[in-house]
Amino acid sequence: MAKLSLSSFLLLFVFCTSCMGRPLPSSLPSPLPCTNHKFPDGKSFVACKDLTLLNSFLHWNYYPSSGTVDIAFRKIVETNSNNNPRWVAWAINPTSTGMVGSQALVAFKNPDGTLSSYSSPITSYNTVLQKGNLSFPVYDISALSDGNEIVIFATIKLPNNSTVVNHLWQQGPLLPGNVLGMHELSGDNVESFGTLDFFSGKIETSKGGVTKKKATVKNVHGFLNAISWGILMPTGAILARHCLAYVIGVAGWGTGLWLGRKSSGVEYKGHECIGCTLFALATIQVVVGRFCRPNKQHIRRIYWELFHYAVGYGTIILGIINIYKGLNILEPGKSVWRIAYTVIIIALGCIAAVLEAITWILVWMRNKARVEVEAGCVAQDGTSSPTGRVAIP
Repeated sequence: MAKLSLSSFLLLFVFCTSCMGRPLPSSLPSPLPCTNHKFPDGKSFVACKDLTLLNSFLHWNYYPSSGTVDIAFRKIVETNSNNNPRWVAWAINPTSTGMVGSQALVAFKNPDGTLSSYSSPITSYNTVLQKGNLSFPVYDISALSDGNEIVIFATIKLPNNSTVVNHLWQQGPLLPGNVLGMHELSGDNVESFGTLDFFSGKIETSKGGVTKKKATVKNVHGFLNAISWGILMPTGAILARHCLAYVIGVAGWGTGLWLGRKSSGVEYKGHECIGCTLFALATIQVVVGRFCRPNKQHIRRIYWELFHYAVGYGTIILGIINIYKGLNILEPGKSVWRIAYTVIIIALGCIAAVLEAITWILVWMRNKARVEVEAGCVAQDGTSSPTGRVAIP
């Protein structure tokens, strides 16, 4: 009996040691979507990662001896609200984490069902992803479509022979004539970037906390600038309170600069240039208006007034235009802000028109009364005063 117990114990020990390092079937983790994918034509890849954003996956084989990597970028393609087909792209940026400077691989399905795939260097934010050579060698670019999925294949010579790269991926609408339209400027489309180490397999994507902080600052930036340049500046022209609008406007301008530095992948040149112009004009207006104003009898007073009014009204007009540009940058769901701001501007315009009309009527009546007094007044003794004014004894 003792021998049987010892034998049983030995058998149990051997069984347990043979199973060490292998979890029981019930504890096996669920495989990531990329790990169980089967490629046609016998293609296989050692490493893969789920990119988590935009339903995308990346597979690769890294060859240290040659410094090259075979990649397969998979993207599940969804049609947009207009039922337009989509283009997909995956890119490496050797110089920064943003869009400009990216070296992209692009693919889309043609109306006849065939696939187009090519390389495209991105040199500006206005790109339509034209064909072109990349800044590093790339070979054997191809694509395939499997149901609602597009896959891009290529062999890449890693830039600077570094296994760690900044990469980004994207999708956008394919317009008639195979024109690649602009991707969306919110949500996952502006967060689909990060760093990738082909050697270790480590991938870091954009940080949601930073994105939320940027979104909060963007709302603060929009609110401050809407209040200052868009509302208080026109109101200041009516109530002569430019300094208040200027102080809040500087705060709004500062938040805009912060957003510009943090949004390396997205840029709005028109909005930015008008904002800087507004800051310069408003600063000039405050300095000239407060410290360089000639007295009313000075021969150059008329030129100062012309400059003052030109800069003032120019600042107001540019401020209103830039607020609308800022509202267009926001998501379509923020259209209620555009409607509210339009109502406010119309109301201010009506108030300004009424007040201007009243002011000119009062000025006309005052001037008319003064002329009548000067022309018809006489001294108490019945003779006109030498100056044409009432002679008071």
